[in-house]
Amino acid sequence: MISKGLLEADPELEATLLSRREAIRQGARTSSTVAAGIAMASVPVALAAVAKDVFAQGGLPGVIVDVLNFALTLEYLEAEFYTTGMNTPGLIRPAWRAQFDQIRKHEVAHVRFLQAALGPRAVPKPTFDYTAGNGNRNGPFRDVFTNEQTYTAVAQAFEDTGVRAYKGQAAYLMGNRDILVSALRIHSVEARHAAQIRRLRGQKAWIVGNSPGGLPPNTQPIYDGEDNRFHFILARPASGISMTHSFDEPLTKGQVLDIVAPFIVGAP
Repeated sequence: MISKGLLEADPELEATLLSRREAIRQGARTSSTVAAGIAMASVPVALAAVAKDVFAQGGLPGVIVDVLNFALTLEYLEAEFYTTGMNTPGLIRPAWRAQFDQIRKHEVAHVRFLQAALGPRAVPKPTFDYTAGNGNRNGPFRDVFTNEQTYTAVAQAFEDTGVRAYKGQAAYLMGNRDILVSALRIHSVEARHAAQIRRLRGQKAWIVGNSPGGLPPNTQPIYDGEDNRFHFILARPASGISMTHSFDEPLTKGQVLDIVAPFIVGAP
C-alpha cells in the first residue's frame, strides 16, 4: 500500500506509480532497482530508478547531477532539522506534532529519492549548525531547539527558500522528463509545507511583496525579489501588491548557497 501521507502531498503520485506498474506488467524492460522499489511501494526509489534507467547507457548528464546534488544538500538540511525537532521533547506543542511529523516524512522521502536518482554520485550529508553560526553553535537562532517560536521561524525560512530554489533550477532539468516532473512534484510539496508553517505562525500562506513574514531582518535575502509584478503570461506589469501573492520568484543557486551557508559547518 502506498503511503497515505505521500498521496496527500501529491494526489497524482498513485496514478504515476500505477502506470509504471502496468508498463512492467506489459513486459517493459526494467531494472531490479525499479522492481524492488515498486515491490516495496517505495515511491521515491521507484521513480528515481525509472529516471536513472533513461540514462542507463551514459549516466545522468553533469548538469542534472549538479542540480540534484544541490537539491539533495537542501533536503538533507530540512530532513535533519525536522527529525531533530520531532526528537526534542517539549519543543513542538502536541497539537502541531502530527503536522511537523508529516513534513519530516516528506523531507526524508525527498532525500531518499535524490540519493536513489544519483546513486554513487550523491554528495554526503554535511554537518549542520541550525543556529546559523557556521559551526560555532552560537548564531542568531541559538535557541532553535529550545524555543518553539524560533524553531518555526527557521522552518519557515527553510521552506520559503526551498520553494524558490527548486523553481530556480527547474529549467536545468528539462532534458529529463522523469526527473523534471519528480522535482516539480517536490517543489509542490515544499510549497505546501511553506504555506502550512506560515499559517501556524499566524502569517499569510503566501509571501506578500518582499516581506519576510515575521522573520528577523537577517532573513531578508530569502524574500528579496519577491515583489516582482511582471510575468510573461500577463504581458504587462500589474497594479497592486496582490500580484506578488500569486507567484514565487526563483532564486539562483548562488543566492540560495549564500542563504544556507551559515547553517552548514565549513561552508564559505
